Amino acid sequence: MDSAETWNKDAVAAIVAALKDAPGALLRILRRVQDDLGWVPPPALPMIAHGLNLSRAEVHGVASFYHDFRHTPPARNVIRLCRAESCQALGAEALARHVRSRLGVGFGGTTADRSFALEAVYCLGNCACSPAGVINGHLLGRLTPEAFDDALESLVRR
Repeated sequence: MDSAETWNKDAVAAIVAALKDAPGALLRILRRVQDDLGWVPPPALPMIAHGLNLSRAEVHGVASFYHDFRHTPPARNVIRLCRAESCQALGAEALARHVRSRLGVGFGGTTADRSFALEAVYCLGNCACSPAGVINGHLLGRLTPEAFDDALESLVRR
């Protein structure tokens, strides 16, 4: 079954109905859809447009403008690596090469089996412990390739 067919249309309809009269309704709806479903399915955009009496192009323009909105189902595990100056100065580039090689995807990519997504971020506020990363919301400081491998192995064993 195609992933576009597996999203919950009833959930999107309920979100649109609940928020359509709120100030800034479009962004609130898109954010709530992403929060509840984990992504904003492209086939949901016409539903949202209809509910708000907007054109599909207007809704698509907003949904595609903000890079925070996912348009594919999320990976089971999300890895974020800091790319800011402090982390760069303390080995983030070597760490990034290792992580990309280990996962087989670049920044913004998701493994074919949807197990892992790799995202670049530009400061995690953990500069004193650079290089830093986040795996499934868990902040890791002084991250080395070996520490990354250990963290990855613990995820795989679950």
